[in-house]
Formats: sequence, structure tokens, C-alpha cells
Amino acid sequence: MGISNAHNLRNSASETLRPYGVRVSLPAGDPLRKLLGPEWNRLHWYSTVEERDARMAEMARRHEYSRITDSPSLVFEKVEKLAESRGL
Repeated sequence: MGISNAHNLRNSASETLRPYGVRVSLPAGDPLRKLLGPEWNRLHWYSTVEERDARMAEMARRHEYSRITDSPSLVFEKVEKLAESRGL
């Protein structure tokens, strides 16, 4: 599934290296997988480990407007572009 307005994303594409990332995907039993497909995921890239970890914590937190019975159903995984992060 594409993004209709990519210019509205928080981080725009730039020339700086962004080797540290977060892969967001759906858990195995999530009903939304029927709509998006079993291989759906979204990658977010950051310049530093600290920035990535801070953003990952922000993404994974419970939203303040969620109902008490709601629970986040996303899987967050740290990823890294080894060639960029090690300067190869």
C-alpha cells in the first residue's frame, strides 16, 4: 500500500546517511493483515542510534487517547544498514 501524500511524512528524504531504522509490521494474528497482506511493513530511517531509539519508544507507547481496553498491535524491530553505519 503506497503513501498518497509522501510530502506530509515527518522525515523527508535528504542527502544525509540514515543507517539506523525501525521496521513496523503487524503481528501474526492481526485481522488487518487480511487487508494489507501478510508481508506488509514500513521502514523509518534515522541518522543516529539515539534518535532511532527515541522515535521507536515514541511509536511504541500507548496513545493517550486510546480506550482502556485498546492495546497497540504493531511489531517494532530495530534494523541497520551495515554498509552505511560502518562506513564501508
